[in-house]
This record gives sequence, structure tokens and C-alpha cells, in this order.
Amino acid sequence: MTEVPLFPLGTVLFPGGRLPLQIFEVRYLDMVGHCHREGLPFGVVSLIHGGEVRKAGDEDQAPEIFQNIGTMARISSWEAPQPGLMRIDCVGEQRFKVLGQRKLKHGLWVGDVERLEADQTVTVPDDLVHVAQQLERLIQHLQARVISPEQFPIATPFALDDCGWVANRWSELLPLPPAMKQNLLALDSPLMRLELIADFLEQV
Repeated sequence: MTEVPLFPLGTVLFPGGRLPLQIFEVRYLDMVGHCHREGLPFGVVSLIHGGEVRKAGDEDQAPEIFQNIGTMARISSWEAPQPGLMRIDCVGEQRFKVLGQRKLKHGLWVGDVERLEADQTVTVPDDLVHVAQQLERLIQHLQARVISPEQFPIATPFALDDCGWVANRWSELLPLPPAMKQNLLALDSPLMRLELIADFLEQV
């Protein structure tokens, strides 16, 4: 078990995924500054109930309730363009399970977490190669639009022959409900994750 700061968000971060964030709340400015200085990750968990931003003095705001499976986020770039504002880019690392959590006085959540096994590298089977090929075409389309590296939604390096990588990238890009994305993240089998993505792509 490890105690880590938690960042509840209205999104699901997958291993290998890119997550740009704009930080302005005091509880997260301090946490992100510490993680950046020490080279430490923080945990991203998906909100079930409540908002991402807490307003000072708003006692009627819905309490934050979040999923117990999340992903470690490591800061890959950081800037502070003005006092009280940080812009960071993060990359998703290992999945974890929250075994217990507590809220500190200034509103930051910390959790006792157990890191989950990383996805095994599983080659995309022949019957699902078309899913990887569709993703490759989408990447080429985005690259052709001359999107700057800072705006590109997919972190490098690409691994189009790996079930987990392909499934995770589709999970981020497709307009899936947050609950469905969370269910995909919770699956231990990258092959099963890719099979479910293939079923969804066939439907749309």
C-alpha cells in the first residue's frame, strides 16, 4: 500500500494516456507543485458524484464521490504562466485500487492505494487487426491536420500491435459514457478490453 494524493476528475485516465490540466485551486496547486519538485505521481480517479471544482464557502455543494480504480499520473511538462495558475501535461502510468481515503483540512483527498499489475503485452489477434488499423488511420488523419505536439491527443510512443495500448487509446477517443470507460479501465484483460471496443465500433 502507498498513500498518494488523489485528483477526482470528470474523466477516466488510462495507462499511456495523455492528460493536460489547468490548475488553479489551492489544494491542487500545492499538491502539483510538490509532485513536480519531487518527481512523484498523483492518482487520478473518476468522479461518480460532485464537481471537479470546489467553491470556497459553498457548503451546499454536492460531496465528491469517486471510483475506487484509478490511474497514476506523472507530470511530463509544467508551467506557471502567472501566480495561482499552473498548466501541466501528464501521462497515465499504473492502475491502482483505492483501499481507503481521507480528506485533508484544505480539501485535498489522499488515498491508501494498491498498485495493480500492468497490462501484459498481448499481440493484437488477426480477427481484431482491423481495430488497430482504424486507429492507425485516425492517427494519420490527425497528423495530416498539422496538430502541434502539445495538442495531439495521443501520447507517443505508438504501439499499434499491442492489445492494451490500442484498447486504451480507443477508450479515450470514443464518446463513451464515463461509466463504460471506467468498466474498461477496471478490466484486467487487455484482450477483453479490445474485444469490447471492437463491438462498440461495429455498432457505430
